[in-house]
Amino acid sequence: MNEKIKAILNKMTVEEKAFLCSGKDFWHLKGIERLDVPSIMLADGPHGLRKQVAESNNVGLNSSIPTTCFPPAVTLASSWDRELIEKVGEAIAEECLQERVSVLLGPGANIKRSPLCGRNFEYFSEDPFLTSELATFFVKGVQSKGVGAALKHFVANNQETNRMTINTFVDNRALREIYFSAFEKPVKEQHPWMIMASYNKLNGEYVSENKDILTDILKKEWGFDGVVVTDWGASNNRVKGLKAGQDLEMPSSYGITDKEIIRAVNEGAIDENTLNISVARILDLIFKSKESYLNNYKYNQIAHHQLAKMAAAESFVLLKNDESILPIDPSKATLGLIGEFAIKPRYQGAGSSMIKPIHLETALEAYRERTNSILEFEMGYDIRTDKPNKKLIKRACRLAEKVDIPILLVGLTDDYESEGYDREHINMPESHVALIEAVLKANPNAVIVLNNGSPVSMPWLNKSKAVLECYLSGQAGASAMWEVIFGDVNPSGKLAETFPLNADDAAASKYFPMGPKGVEYRESIYVGYRYFEKANVKVNFPFGHGLSYSKFEYKNLKIEKQVISENETVEITLEIKNISNRAGKEIVQLYVRDVETTIFRPEKELKDFKKVNLEPGEIKNIKFELNKRSFAYFNDHLNDWKVESGEFEILVGASSSDIRLKESIEVKSTVEFDESINDLRESMPFYYEVNSDWRISKEDFEKLYGGKIVHEQIGEKGTFHRNSTVDEIRKIWIGKLIYRIICSQLRKIFGKMDRKQRRMISSMVTELPLRNFSMLSKGKINSIQIDGLIDLLNGNTIKGIKKILFWKDKI
Repeated sequence: MNEKIKAILNKMTVEEKAFLCSGKDFWHLKGIERLDVPSIMLADGPHGLRKQVAESNNVGLNSSIPTTCFPPAVTLASSWDRELIEKVGEAIAEECLQERVSVLLGPGANIKRSPLCGRNFEYFSEDPFLTSELATFFVKGVQSKGVGAALKHFVANNQETNRMTINTFVDNRALREIYFSAFEKPVKEQHPWMIMASYNKLNGEYVSENKDILTDILKKEWGFDGVVVTDWGASNNRVKGLKAGQDLEMPSSYGITDKEIIRAVNEGAIDENTLNISVARILDLIFKSKESYLNNYKYNQIAHHQLAKMAAAESFVLLKNDESILPIDPSKATLGLIGEFAIKPRYQGAGSSMIKPIHLETALEAYRERTNSILEFEMGYDIRTDKPNKKLIKRACRLAEKVDIPILLVGLTDDYESEGYDREHINMPESHVALIEAVLKANPNAVIVLNNGSPVSMPWLNKSKAVLECYLSGQAGASAMWEVIFGDVNPSGKLAETFPLNADDAAASKYFPMGPKGVEYRESIYVGYRYFEKANVKVNFPFGHGLSYSKFEYKNLKIEKQVISENETVEITLEIKNISNRAGKEIVQLYVRDVETTIFRPEKELKDFKKVNLEPGEIKNIKFELNKRSFAYFNDHLNDWKVESGEFEILVGASSSDIRLKESIEVKSTVEFDESINDLRESMPFYYEVNSDWRISKEDFEKLYGGKIVHEQIGEKGTFHRNSTVDEIRKIWIGKLIYRIICSQLRKIFGKMDRKQRRMISSMVTELPLRNFSMLSKGKINSIQIDGLIDLLNGNTIKGIKKILFWKDKI
């Protein structure tokens, strides 16, 4: 704590300290004029700046100012390009500087546990190492400009269904190796100014009031020195949260929880020094922001649009390219464009991250601007319905028959994925599938271009020759698409997630989303490719897959030492050569496999990667350095990372399933530990014998979890409480009435929103806990009145009416 902050703290009253620990409104922190403490602004990201134009409505989703819409995390992750993501972070920060925004709410470092999560487009990967690397460089880019990054949503927030009240049950090893690991490196190396605590409970306790996580691990073990902020509306018990290390509540509590903190200090329920620690962190954030906040900055819109285009082109993944259909020479082939996405692009996901782009390209217009000619176009489907339109399909087939190569723009419409609700399957709309199959029949040379925020099933895959995954490509994705199709840019993206044949093939999907009050991560560490490869499950496309117009040869893998101790580092080298006549980029992936292990482990795990640019015929030497964490697992008994002595394989390849080179190394542990304690083959054989029919019972998972798992019962009359949801109270007449009143009020908001926003908000409100009525009403309903409402719902009518009508504040 610096002297300036100490001096301000000494001048502050308890009331002022408590006052500073919650938001001024939806987006601003409070200031204290008499002490020259300014109010600063936070704003949504993370693939651009979403700054609202006017005062926020009750759910914080008003119209926002135009800014650059960069490709979302799902797309950027496919670039596997640390430096590119750093540049995007810098650019978004520049827009924050112009708009006087001090902290950008991003990036999202949540793991893609299941392809069904509705918000997967906002996250990087199913792999914790890749996620941590990309999040680290995004934070680095943002904060290099003097703008803070808020790393979110910490932690185990991997579904949208019941996200505000769900109790996530995760075994400690999976928590450490998969979910914590995604956050650990960006915290330790880049010190984000903020960490956003997620809505959910974790193993029985809300994350926002979990001392083990927020203080013992995040602040003490990892050295986090920034501000822990709640996700908007995630504060459950403000005083308990403050004790646990939750520094700031957002949005405004309209003074309600400020009074709770004051009361707790006055009554001795919380030490004032605990409050001082959080206030000092908030003051440090404010004063770190002050210089850039007051700076008059202008960013270059044209340069940012070009960066958005480059980021998209570098991220596109060529999934399939039989007969080298791509790239296309437009002077030698006639083209036709099919799909309504060509004029109404799907370029980002729905929810709090939704950007209002400065300039949104369309594929049809981008082609005209590129070639100064008109491209024949057919709709093919209507994005407002999933039902195939025979007339539109027929017209599309006529065009397909007429040209050499039809380009189909298909994928997922806005209704299929969003913040606020999860997907029920990974199928594309029937209208898109019917169109693809009909066009491929009319012309098998059709190029399928996918616009989606998460994996889709592809029943038509074997009939197609070329598939280009463009994901959600931001405002400049259309021109980027043509650059890749025509060969101006050689595709170099690789999947940061597995594309399964069906959603049920993923291990986690068998226990997703569960609920309504609890979800069990029974698959433990077997997330994504860790499961598919261990169980030998066939997939459409593996993790790390992506083709190029170039060909690459891997050779001469060498390991610096054949035997090392766990505390040593080891250098791995290899050569990669471009054996084609076209310059291109390859992403070299390094995986480690524990050959013989006592504790159950995945078949292999990603431990490093490098993106390399190679001219035709060029050879480059690639170097990797591995350390203890590259070989270790998390040992619950030692509460630390531990290497089990033995042989490890170093695997280098072009994807998790395309391994080109392999060598072995022996690693010796320096810590005395009886590994037989971790031999669970007799007590838990189901975590060793993983196959395509793999199922884990609740009783079996409890053995690994280390205790009984009890799901809270759905609320009913007599048992309702502050975390009962709007959906639960609808079962009784008073609850139905409350629900109708809320819906009536929200219609006023919905009238100013498009269809995708309305569905998201509807889902969120249904799952809203009663404690959030204060936020929803902007403080017009206080905590005492909420307790009165709960009394009414539970049948205590007189008691409830007294609290609602004649409440009296203790302060």
